[in-house]
Amino acid sequence: GAGYRVGPRVFQELGAEVVAIGAHPNGTNINHGCGATHAATMAKAVVEHGADLGIAFDGDGDRLAMADHDGRLFDGDQLLYAIAKHRHEQGRLRGGVAGTLMTNFALERRLGELGIPFARARVGDRYVVELLHEKGWECGGENSGHILCLDCHSTGDAIISALQVLEALVAAGQTLGDFTRELTLLPQVLTNVKLGSRADVTTVPAVQAAVEAAESALAGRGRVLLRPSGTEPVIRVMVEGEDPARVRTL
Repeated sequence: GAGYRVGPRVFQELGAEVVAIGAHPNGTNINHGCGATHAATMAKAVVEHGADLGIAFDGDGDRLAMADHDGRLFDGDQLLYAIAKHRHEQGRLRGGVAGTLMTNFALERRLGELGIPFARARVGDRYVVELLHEKGWECGGENSGHILCLDCHSTGDAIISALQVLEALVAAGQTLGDFTRELTLLPQVLTNVKLGSRADVTTVPAVQAAVEAAESALAGRGRVLLRPSGTEPVIRVMVEGEDPARVRTL
């Protein structure tokens, strides 16, 4: 994708030994089995080469995925946490952190434990940007790997996002796994339910009752989200909580 040439060069010029994969475009192989949308390829290469870290970008260069030395993958919520934690420890986190309706509840809870404000925007990095500007904050992102650091750039840039994570790890002298160990993401199950038409089923009493029952069962230790698709007659049903089996049942 778009970062095939600049990506490796940035990290090489900063002193890293870079093993570049998925960096031979032919005009049609964008995102083909590689990059942030197929991050397992990168994670496997990290282990094979004995690397300290893996970095993957998506085709247009705004989404980031990373892997630790053992091949464990980290999503946007975990990477955003690493950035926010580092800035908070240095006393230079301006305001709070912005996420979306899909941001894992564990991130919101962990930031709260650190005394860092958190707010959710609609799904989409443009809405995260709007929320950051509205609140005068700098850091936000989505679990898909869109991360925003508005003191560095006006939009999402995966190379810049990766550099913010690397800065945190170098300063702490820790691996990605060790630096983010306090954040344990909650199991999250997302199901797309097809509807006969694009009706707003969230206003149906039986649906509302089912949501309330599920939220009651989670007892404040998880979330239920119903989100109608904007383009097709589908409603996305998401439940997250601490017990994977219970989450799937709900």
